[in-house]
Amino acid sequence: MKYQFTRRMALAGAVALTAVPAFGQDAWPTAPVRVFVGFPAGSSPDTLARIVTDELAQRLGQPVVIENRPGAGGVIGIQQMLVSAGDGHTFGTTINGPLTTAQRMMDSTGFDAQTDILPVTLIATSPLVLAVSAAGDIDDLEGFIAAAGAGDEAIAYGSVGQGSGAHLTAELFATEAGVSMLHVPFTSYAEVTTSILGGEIDAGFMAPSAALPFVEAGTMRMLGMTSSEPFAQAPDVPLIAGNAGLPDDFRAELWNAFIAPAGTDDAIIERLNTEIVEILADPAVQEQLLTIGWQAAPGSADDLRQRIVDDTAMWGAVIDRVQAQ
Repeated sequence: MKYQFTRRMALAGAVALTAVPAFGQDAWPTAPVRVFVGFPAGSSPDTLARIVTDELAQRLGQPVVIENRPGAGGVIGIQQMLVSAGDGHTFGTTINGPLTTAQRMMDSTGFDAQTDILPVTLIATSPLVLAVSAAGDIDDLEGFIAAAGAGDEAIAYGSVGQGSGAHLTAELFATEAGVSMLHVPFTSYAEVTTSILGGEIDAGFMAPSAALPFVEAGTMRMLGMTSSEPFAQAPDVPLIAGNAGLPDDFRAELWNAFIAPAGTDDAIIERLNTEIVEILADPAVQEQLLTIGWQAAPGSADDLRQRIVDDTAMWGAVIDRVQAQ
């Protein structure tokens, strides 16, 4: 049988040839994407992840399924991501703890943050504020440091436990300010807040969103912000950095990041970084994040890699000092 080569066939062949490279570039993802979150549904890290992945699914053309695996401060979520890895469709979002402080505070996390994890991008940051009761005499950061320096452990502060973000932030602050403060652990931030307002303790580091209702009611003051730049949720709160003798590079932030298992193809990392950075540039997405206490902070994979290294070193030094006390 003979085939007649027609103009229509020639055009079809040309289209097919030009489509091959494009198909090769856009072939991923070929199945639903799974994103492990080490916190329960409805938690702040979970809500943040869903805001991003809802948009990501539309861009990738595949469902993005959140897999909640809470426990051990987010460590279990990363463990499960690594156990399930290998298909190029498994990723995770995590707060900073499992990649930084947990590496020093736990006997074993079951993974090495430097070798088992590939950074994709930082998603968002959330600072803490130094809060005191409005019924007291301390009006600003200078007054707080003066009071803390008035005697050994003259200031008592609360946190949700040894090694918590608020505890380590307070210890970092005390070291940089050259003061000594008494740590009083509680089981919840609600108890910390109640104890500050009731005069049982003097202060605490907490999320701006937790302090704002009491500031607006006139019962609490926010003396300083731990971020490196003003936070949109509380723009009038002064930065601790460069204030009252504190170093200009003072920073103590909770952050959330998108990560991948080691061995994930570089092209996939680049695609995810590009898509998520564009998602986070959308003002509507930024506003969604801000309503739950997060400020969008996208960047390159290398930026996130350096942040992990820097924060691990910074918090490791604080942990060593605390354990030596």
